[in-house]
Order: sequence, then structure tokens, then C-alpha cells
Amino acid sequence: MTAHEKIISKGVVSELRCVCAKILDKAKELRYSEDAVFAMNLAMEEAFVNAVKHGNKGDENKNVVIEYDVSDEKVDISVTDQGQGFAPEALADPRCGDNIFSPGGRGVLLVKSYMDVVEYNEIGNSVRMVKYKS
Repeated sequence: MTAHEKIISKGVVSELRCVCAKILDKAKELRYSEDAVFAMNLAMEEAFVNAVKHGNKGDENKNVVIEYDVSDEKVDISVTDQGQGFAPEALADPRCGDNIFSPGGRGVLLVKSYMDVVEYNEIGNSVRMVKYKS
């Protein structure tokens, strides 16, 4: 059993959380571990919030496109906003220096920590995240 879908959603976090629940339900049906489901949930929440808040600057007229494929071997999720993008490699490490005390800047690090593959497109307005079942 696999699930593949492309969802174009208005940039509203509550709508995106419904998509997250749908993806996680499919992963649970395929018996992904509790740790994997937790990791995917955290990573998706961070990616969705970043797309709405930072990418689309909270503009509910801008869309967030979510494409996902849930299979017995992996969950593959792409989140694309209509923003200008960013350079993920230019982000300061939130674990170093004065950044330790900054309230933001941890989402990208969390996504990288919890997912097996994290790739951004060239302009930085789309992230692809993969979690393997193993």
C-alpha cells in the first residue's frame, strides 16, 4: 500500500496540520516505528510553519504545495512556498555563541536532525524530506 498526493493549500497552519495528520496516519498503517512517526511529525510541523511564517510571510493568499509519497520503505515529503527562498547553508548554528539565546533558528536544525534526507531547491523555497522505515 502506498499513498501519493499533491495538495495545494492556502497558507494556514491549521490546514497544513490536517495534511500532517493524514501523512502520519498512512505511516502508522504501514507500521513505521513510534520514533519515526514522532520525527516526521516534528519535521513536518517545522517545515509547514516555516513555509507559512517565513516563506509566505504569513500571507494567507499565498499557497503552500505539499507533495508526499508514503510507501513501505520511506516517506518522501516536499513542502514548497511562494516566498523568495533562503540559503539554508547561510543560517547561523543555533547551538553556538550568542545564537544559543536566540528564540528562533532551530527549525531547520531540527528537520535535519530528525529526517534521513533533507534537500532544498536552488532558491530555497522548497524542502524535500525523506524518512526511511528502517
